[in-house]
Amino acid sequence: MNSTRRDFIKQMGLASLGMGVTALFPWSPASAADKLFFDISLAQFSLASEFFTGRHDILKFPQRAKEEFGISVVEYVSMFFAGKHTDQNFLNELKKRSDDAGVRNNLIMVDGENIADLDAAKRKHAVESHYPWVDAAKVLGCQSIRVNLGSLEQEGSADEVAKAAVEGYSQLLEYGEKNNLDIIVENHIGHSCNGQWLAGVMKAVNHKRSGVLPDFGNFCVRRTKPATMDIAGYMATKCLEEYDKYKGVDELMPYAKGVSAKTHKFDAQGNDVDIDFNRMFEIIRKHNFKGIIGIEYEGGIYQLAGQTGYLSNEEGIKATYNLLQKVGKA
Repeated sequence: MNSTRRDFIKQMGLASLGMGVTALFPWSPASAADKLFFDISLAQFSLASEFFTGRHDILKFPQRAKEEFGISVVEYVSMFFAGKHTDQNFLNELKKRSDDAGVRNNLIMVDGENIADLDAAKRKHAVESHYPWVDAAKVLGCQSIRVNLGSLEQEGSADEVAKAAVEGYSQLLEYGEKNNLDIIVENHIGHSCNGQWLAGVMKAVNHKRSGVLPDFGNFCVRRTKPATMDIAGYMATKCLEEYDKYKGVDELMPYAKGVSAKTHKFDAQGNDVDIDFNRMFEIIRKHNFKGIIGIEYEGGIYQLAGQTGYLSNEEGIKATYNLLQKVGKA
C-alpha cells in the first residue's frame, strides 16, 4: 500500500480494522432502473495526473470511461490535445473511437487566451484563438465548449472586466451560433468566481448560445499569486477569500447548461468533506435542471503534487459516481 492510501485510511480511523478504500466505496455502475433526473459525464481532468505524465492517451479516454466506469458521456480538456485540435485525422479518429465505444462527446474545456482582456486588440485575438476549438468540438459532435472570463494576471475592476467580458464573449457567441454550438462559461478564475458577477454577464449578453457550467469547487474570488503561470503554480496558491458556494450555484443555475461536480476528499460515509452535496442537489433540483452533471475528481492531481489524504484517480472517480447516485436518488 502506498503512503497516500495509508494516510487516507489512517485519517478515517480504519487502519486498525484492516479495511481498504474499496470496501468503503463498493463499486456498482448504475443500471437502467437507477435512472436519475440528470445524466453523468466524466471530465478528462479527473485523470489529469495520468495525462500530465504521459500515462494515458486521449484516444483511449472514451473507451476507458465506458468500460472502467460505466459512463457514456465525456468532457475533454484543451491542454491534453497537445495541439492536435486542428488535426482533422486526429479528430476523426477520436470521434470514431468514441462512437465505437458508445460514448457521447459533450464538451471541450478550453483554457487559453483571455477573452475578457481589457486591451481590445488582445481581446479580439483571444476570441479568434477559440475558433479552432469550436471547429474541433463540432467535428467531435460536442454540444459546447467551456471558456473562461479572466486570467491569472487579470487587471481591472469588476465593472471594467465585466464590460470587456460581455464584448469578448458576445463576439465568440456569434461564432458559436454559426456552428450550432453553445459557448458556456465556468466560474473558474477571478471575478467569474463571484456568482452574482457571472450571472450579471449572462444577463447582459442575453444570447441563446450562452450559458454557464457551475463548478462546486471554484468560488475563490481572491487568492495568492502563483509563483509560476502554470497548473503547478496555480495548485500551490492559497485561497484568501471565498464566495459562498451555495449562494453562487443558486445564482448560476438559471443559466446552467451543465454542472461540474468537483470532489477532492471523502469521509467514511462517502461524502465529500468540503461540499454538502445534498444541499447542492437541492439547489439544482429547485431550478428544474435535467442536463448533464460531470464528475471532476481532482484528488489525483494533488496526489501527484505530493499531497496526502487523496484517493487514486480510479477510486476518486468511483467515489464521486457513488455520491452522485446517492444524492440523485435522494
